[in-house]
Amino acid sequence: MIIDNLINLALEEDSVFDDITTKEFIHKDERAEALLIANKSGILCGIDIFIKVFETIDGRCIISPRKWDCSRVKQGDEILMIAGPAHAILSGERTALNFLQYMSGIATLTSKFVECVRNSKSKIYDTRKTVPGYRELAKYAVRCGGGSNHRKSLIDMVLIKDNHLKFVKDLAARIDKFRERFKNVPVEIECENIEQIRRALDARVDIILLDNTNFEDTKEMVSLIRECSTERYKPEIEVSGGINIETLKEFANLDIERISIGMITHSSPVLDLTLEIRMK
Repeated sequence: MIIDNLINLALEEDSVFDDITTKEFIHKDERAEALLIANKSGILCGIDIFIKVFETIDGRCIISPRKWDCSRVKQGDEILMIAGPAHAILSGERTALNFLQYMSGIATLTSKFVECVRNSKSKIYDTRKTVPGYRELAKYAVRCGGGSNHRKSLIDMVLIKDNHLKFVKDLAARIDKFRERFKNVPVEIECENIEQIRRALDARVDIILLDNTNFEDTKEMVSLIRECSTERYKPEIEVSGGINIETLKEFANLDIERISIGMITHSSPVLDLTLEIRMK
């Protein structure tokens, strides 16, 4: 339902059914074929949505995919062929490409981060830093790139941040009370210094988030957490904030389970793709 709504909104935004250029310059009975080609290497994501855009515009469009989601493509690869009314293909081209390029861009950037930590225990996670309304698409794209999803919404898990802590006096007691009501909901807490780490360990949280800490401070905090861990209680460690491709490996070597990267959903460049009309 969300995807249907997004497609309809995009078609309305582009005024696809009132495309003045196509209506005035292309005969209504003209038919066409077009080939989707990759201009850059990357990971595909959003093929089904691309197809659905054209099916929504005109059910007579016939689309023959040669590549599917999660496929790796290189420059020059042919991804799919579309045949049908020229009006539908010309008017829907940009709308369909916007979805496919956006999602493929996220999948491609995610795959680069995932590749960097392949030989470590760390996994790459996304965040909620997504375009409003597009989170389902963005998080699916992260999975296509080999990444993992953090919470989708505020109901999925507890994440106690610095602003929350200003209101919480007895952290351990509040977490104990919460767990009496919610048995299987993970509890994560953001820590910025050693004192906060000790509070988190006393409260026996499930995940400790080290956010925006430099490498040396992160290393010290990870050591403390591991020293205090036991067979019965070993919290996962998540690191986030300011980590990029260049610094990723050194953080991944710190014996941490999770690295969350906001930029894979909020700053990934689109994957360069082209839809070319083929004249008979």
